[in-house]
Amino acid sequence: MAKTSTTTQGLRAAIERSGYYPALVAEAVEAAVGGEPVRSYLVHQETTFDQNEVRRHVTVLVLTGNRFIVSHTDEQAADSTSPTPYATTSTESVKLGRISSIVVSRVVANPESYKPGTLPREIVLTIGWGAVSRIDLEPAACGDPNCEADHGYTGNSTADDLSLRVSEAGDGPETVRQALTFAQALSEATADQTR
Repeated sequence: MAKTSTTTQGLRAAIERSGYYPALVAEAVEAAVGGEPVRSYLVHQETTFDQNEVRRHVTVLVLTGNRFIVSHTDEQAADSTSPTPYATTSTESVKLGRISSIVVSRVVANPESYKPGTLPREIVLTIGWGAVSRIDLEPAACGDPNCEADHGYTGNSTADDLSLRVSEAGDGPETVRQALTFAQALSEATADQTR
């Protein structure tokens, strides 16, 4: 139980360290987690440039014994719907058994001299649970180059619920390490669901 308390405290500390509306983000995450013990987490704050504006947002991933929780908070400038700047925060709770894919793409420098345990330069963590899918379609064709018949369409459907890029240069080596640790914990937890 001490590890759980430590993990929950670590999550709260990581949210506060991000400096991105910590009271708002922590309240949303804690409400979604409820009383469940936290097994693993990842806090990822990102800054993007939108024309002449700098925009920040934070994504918090939490693994409990039964669920995968995603919290995302964005800030918005004043606009026609609000005379003051505002933030939007949302949380989604997914039963571990619904997670259908976990993809970890690693980018390593000098792969010819790679040594096991070396931290990747960046990773992209993609998690699918069927809430959002991307469909790429293109006209189907046959092998006859002179054929003008309509063969319909062909394509791919890809689970694309969450994709998160973490880099050593932008986020620091500790965040890359935490992302890998979280991905492994989530992978192990979903494997336990299939047994």
